[in-house]
Amino acid sequence: MHQSNQTFVVQLRKKRRSRQIILRALLRLIRFPNLMIVALTQYLVRVCLVGPKGEWWNHLMDVHLLGLAFSTLCIAAAGYIINDYYDIKIDTINKPRRVVVGRIMSRRQAIFAHSFLNFLGIGIGTLIGLRIGLVNFIAAFLLWLYSNQLKRLPFIGNFIVALLTAATLWVVVLYNPQNRLYVYTYSVFAFFITLIREIIKDMEDVRGDATFGCRTLPIVWGIRRTKLFLYFLILTFLITLYSFAPFLPDRLIWYFSLFILLPMLWFVWQLVRADTRSDFGYLSQICKLISVVGVVSMVFV
Repeated sequence: MHQSNQTFVVQLRKKRRSRQIILRALLRLIRFPNLMIVALTQYLVRVCLVGPKGEWWNHLMDVHLLGLAFSTLCIAAAGYIINDYYDIKIDTINKPRRVVVGRIMSRRQAIFAHSFLNFLGIGIGTLIGLRIGLVNFIAAFLLWLYSNQLKRLPFIGNFIVALLTAATLWVVVLYNPQNRLYVYTYSVFAFFITLIREIIKDMEDVRGDATFGCRTLPIVWGIRRTKLFLYFLILTFLITLYSFAPFLPDRLIWYFSLFILLPMLWFVWQLVRADTRSDFGYLSQICKLISVVGVVSMVFV
């Protein structure tokens, strides 16, 4: 009897461990931390940038904002799933430990989850407003097209991802159009920093991409010419961002100078020296950190 109880406990622990592994894998598949950053960004856009400004709790309980954020997360999660669906072979080389589709989740289950999340995101967006539903539909289509074709082409896929990232901010003003200039400023920020990071990620994954015939910028141009293009993008980014300076609060300009400009200068210095996959992985993390710092800066508006 005692041995039977021990066997039951061991089996129960195995089941729990198995469920935990599956849950962690699913959260990794949909990039849960990235989704939380998107939700936080949209919330801060509404609270800090778009008027009228009320108590944060009132905004938190805003049904339209909750629906908008949830529909955006559904579309984004579906995009991550379909991206991994098409990239099983490439990710086996570039990120073998992060492969979920085909191992923990079957390809059929991935397609079902992708379709269901898109349907849910578009449906909820349409209930909030026809324009938001249309934006979600276009985003879902572009994410599928990106995963299926565009990401294997030079620059076009990077541009689409950056554009969709900027759209997650811009879509907030579709149902509350006040203070658009602030939202446009942060949309420009999100566009450029995402575009730079996507190109860096292509430099990081060049070996696996080249193996399966992708034509990303580092493959077509080589690392050296791609770096030169990144220097141009970074310069354009900083000039564009500071062109909004006359219309922004002084405290925000100081924040940008300290927490955006200085990290970007460090990023450029590291980019000059970058040569290995780990170097480009480090640069990608710097871009992600700058993105988060940029989101936090909304509280200074």
